Amino acid sequence: MKVLAAELLTVAAKPEDFPRLPLPEVALLGRSNVGKSSLLNRLAQRRKLARTSTSPGKTRLVHFYRIERPGRELLLVDLPGYGWARVSKAERAGWKSLVESYLGGRERLRGAILLQDVRRDWGEDEGLLGAWLAERGVPVLLVLTKADKLGAAERRRRVRSLTAAARVPAERCIVTSSQTGEGVEALWKAIDAIS
Repeated sequence: MKVLAAELLTVAAKPEDFPRLPLPEVALLGRSNVGKSSLLNRLAQRRKLARTSTSPGKTRLVHFYRIERPGRELLLVDLPGYGWARVSKAERAGWKSLVESYLGGRERLRGAILLQDVRRDWGEDEGLLGAWLAERGVPVLLVLTKADKLGAAERRRRVRSLTAAARVPAERCIVTSSQTGEGVEALWKAIDAIS
């Protein structure tokens, strides 16, 4: 899946800053340190389009990336991570409000990519987010990241467990590795199907 162009279009701190382009949008959601920026860079075929960090919680605003492929153009929207980022409760509440205003009222939103580290258990936060998206009719792709960190047998076991816990059909679950590129083409096909 060749990417012709990829750029950071805008960074939004409030809903009024969201761009008004007639392009489909797909949101990336996940716990802090799940590998959103690394996966976004791999999807865009750019090394440093999205900034990666070893410190969780660096994405604090909504980042809109314009991606152009042959015959297709869309926005990938990187939302702030949730979980254990070391920030104040007030700042975390602000993130939640910003994310909910985007997910709950974005006319061009076609689906959400919910990232889950294949080594971590499905938690209450993931379950609540999945249910919240389902209530609003937002299609969800479950993307299991960091697959290269596990051996084949353990990985199969974890994929079965997480797919069952998330209650996601097998065709909506994609195993990926930003390091090796595994699953990236399958993810693009799934993105095309929902957008």
